[in-house]
Amino acid sequence: MSKMGNVAFLGGGNMARALIQGLLRQGRTAAQIRVGEPVSEARAALQREFGVQVTADNHEAIAGAELVLLAVKPQMLRAVLESLRATLQHSRPLLLSIAAGVRHADVERVCPGVPLVRAMPNRAALVGAGISALYAPPDLPTTLRALAADAMAAAGHCVWVQRESDLDIVTALSGSGPAYFFLLAEQMAAAARALGLEPATAELLARETLRGAGALLAGPETLAEQRTAVTSRGGTTAAALAVMEERGFNALVAAAVTAATRRGEQLAVQFSNPEPAGAGAPAPANH
Repeated sequence: MSKMGNVAFLGGGNMARALIQGLLRQGRTAAQIRVGEPVSEARAALQREFGVQVTADNHEAIAGAELVLLAVKPQMLRAVLESLRATLQHSRPLLLSIAAGVRHADVERVCPGVPLVRAMPNRAALVGAGISALYAPPDLPTTLRALAADAMAAAGHCVWVQRESDLDIVTALSGSGPAYFFLLAEQMAAAARALGLEPATAELLARETLRGAGALLAGPETLAEQRTAVTSRGGTTAAALAVMEERGFNALVAAAVTAATRRGEQLAVQFSNPEPAGAGAPAPANH
């Protein structure tokens, strides 16, 4: 882990909490972490659970920070950055944004000249098992890339993407992805119940099957190799997979991921070109 100075969080929601917990596990001290959070109850909970410094004043939160993690809702980010523009341009910390749909150019327009990395984590970060994709312009110094990667690694694995537009695909794959697996497990349990299995047993078996399948992926085998290892010729798994193929499962998954990607692109455009107040344009959502 590279040697970072103080870290500031703007926003103390679930993803910020996951990263704070991860940074503390990595050996960062609570005194090195400061959180700007407007809700008094949330500030009290952060201070009580993690011992970090909390404040309602974002200027105070970012004072002396080398890394400022932008963890506010996407629709609030512009206003937050505008209020801090002069301070950020003077101190030039690295901004690390986890605000979905807010492009690099959007932040650059508000805070020109302040270095930025975008990251797309997923919900598994809450249990330290997340996967985050990061994007930065090619000219961002290696030291700043390492700074961002170290912070996101606090909640799981990290991977860099070459194009900013790749983050829309990442959002559809790993950001929204847990919901796809939960839906599959949910439907598996429902099918078992319909066949006569006791509901609580069906739910438990579906949950633990999903959990165990994830654990198996820690091995060196590819996804296809893992699937093949479970599939005996002429067996029960082969029968189930044959029905999935016949009913268009592969095409359905491809269409779903494509739809999520396209929606991410649309939300990013809406953020970049907001409608006038009262026009009713929906704000970008995380996933």
